[in-house]
Formats: sequence, C-alpha cells, structure tokens
Amino acid sequence: MTHPPHANATESPSSPPRRTLPPLLVIPAIDIKGGRCVRLTQGRPDAVTLYAEDPPATARQWAAEGASWLHVVDLDGAWQGHPVHTDLIRRVIAAAGIPVQVGGGLRTDADIDQTLRAGAARVIVGTRALDGRNALEHLARRFGDRIALALDVYEGRLCANGWVRETDRQASDVVAEAEAVGIRTLICTDTRRDGMLRGINGEWIEQVCRACKAAVIASGGIASSADISALRSLGCPNLAGVIVGKALYEGTVTLRALMAAACGQQTE
Repeated sequence: MTHPPHANATESPSSPPRRTLPPLLVIPAIDIKGGRCVRLTQGRPDAVTLYAEDPPATARQWAAEGASWLHVVDLDGAWQGHPVHTDLIRRVIAAAGIPVQVGGGLRTDADIDQTLRAGAARVIVGTRALDGRNALEHLARRFGDRIALALDVYEGRLCANGWVRETDRQASDVVAEAEAVGIRTLICTDTRRDGMLRGINGEWIEQVCRACKAAVIASGGIASSADISALRSLGCPNLAGVIVGKALYEGTVTLRALMAAACGQQTE
C-alpha cells in the first residue's frame, strides 16, 4: 500500500531546523536640546527641528503606544563634553516607566554613575571609547551589560564629540576591540543617513553583525516599515533592534506599523 506523504514532510529528517529570528526592538528616540525634543539632520547642530516642548510627555506617549525601550540623548551634553540635562532625563525615565538607554557627554565614570543613578537602564558611550582597547576593557569590566558602545560613522570613520569631529579610526577596528573585551551592545549609526528618511545602511549593519557576537542596534535613516523588513531579511540573529526618530515625529510611519514589521508581519 502506498501511503501519502506526511503533511509536514517538506524537509528530510536530516535537514537542520529553520532558524526563527526574534522580533527586533523598535526604540523611539528622544533627542534633547535646550530642554526640548528635537531632531537633527545628519547630526548637524545647525539643522535642528523642534518637535515637542515636554520630553517627559513625549516619553509617556511612546510608552503608551507600545514601546518597550526608549533612546534618549543629551545633545547639549554631547557637544559640551559632560551631561547637561540629567535632572530632565531623570523625569523622562520616571515618566516612561520602561527601560531607557541614555547617551550624550558621558566621558567619565562619574558621569556614567550619575546617569545610572538617574534611572538609566543602559548608558551609551562613544567619544570616550575611542581612547583605545584599554578604555573599552575598563568600561566592560566596571559596567558590564549597562554599557552600550556607539559606533557613529561617516564613510567608515568614527565621529566623536556629538558627531562634530571626524576621527581617523575605522569602525571595523573598534568593533574588533569591543568584541575582544566583551562589550555586549553596539549602537550603529551612519551619520550621513540620520534624519534623511532615505533608508538605513543595511550593508554596513550586516558587516558589523557578522563581525561580532554583541547585540547590534541599528540607527540612521529609517523611514518606513519596509526598512525594518529589510533589516530582518539580513538574517542576523544578533541584530537586536532599531532606533527610530524623525520618521515617527514626521508621521511618515506609525510605531505600531514598525513594531509589526519587526515581528516579521507584512504591513505595507
């Protein structure tokens, strides 16, 4: 007697199981300048758009819409080299009621400690980490999972001091250093695309993901849920999330649509 094939017999018994990618975190950005929510174009201090007067209210809004993390940057702190809006960020964190990662001007251990005491779940360092492997090793050893390394690049070279200074350091070299010392979270931004609403640099994001075991958070250029789907299609299991700013504030896409795409659902 001939038996019909099993309904699920689409692969041989020896075929490896298909890998199911976890959902990406969609992390709304709140950039603070002069105590207000703004967005910059390509990180330029002279290209500022004001979106909201009340950062804590903005944090509550994104949390109410379903965000599970927020990304908050003290722009004045980044440019001045030390935190400026710690008290305001403390209120943003309290209002959000969800984990918040905070960056901007965190150049010393004391700055980092102060920001963690304000309630940050994770702090973001960039300029300080460019001091070399010893600096990264110290940060990884002292702060562990509560540190994220910002890789802000322009044509492959890292930027510092709130993106206003280009360095001669290659992002690939710093990724290797971070991997060697055990940095567990990388935030990767192509500054040419940030605020441009022209899509993300997926090729570079994939290169970083393939070069390390750290969780990678992509940033810079997200305009639609199709951009999220394109990132998922890279198939990188350590691609953990994406930061979105201008697209949400301009209303070109909703947080709900981005979160659906982050789970692999077709929304467009």
